[in-house]
Amino acid sequence: MAEERKRYSDAELAEFRELILKKLETARADYELLRSTITHTADNDTEDTSPTFKVLEEGATTLSKEESGRLAAHQMKFIRNLEMALVRIENKTYGICKTTGRLIPKERLMKVPHATECIEAKEGRR
Repeated sequence: MAEERKRYSDAELAEFRELILKKLETARADYELLRSTITHTADNDTEDTSPTFKVLEEGATTLSKEESGRLAAHQMKFIRNLEMALVRIENKTYGICKTTGRLIPKERLMKVPHATECIEAKEGRR
């Protein structure tokens, strides 16, 4: 029986690092877009200076800001998870399931690079 690997090679970790850095760049740009939507930092219109008499429009704006706020919070959590994955790469513990101690399949990490558990462990918690 072949010996089970304990961790990914340095070359594989470098490959995962590049993938995570690209996703992190995109995630941060998306977060900034959401943040600017909430705070109107990108607006140059007169929305803040002209009185608005349309109650439904104000309600829709509030709802949109709330949804953008939820999306921004979710995006920030995603960014933190990616940053923690980079720390695990530096520590050479990336890709090791925190529950089973076995390697998370490379296919899963390519799709969900911030994963900390293999599918079996995740399903076992449900």
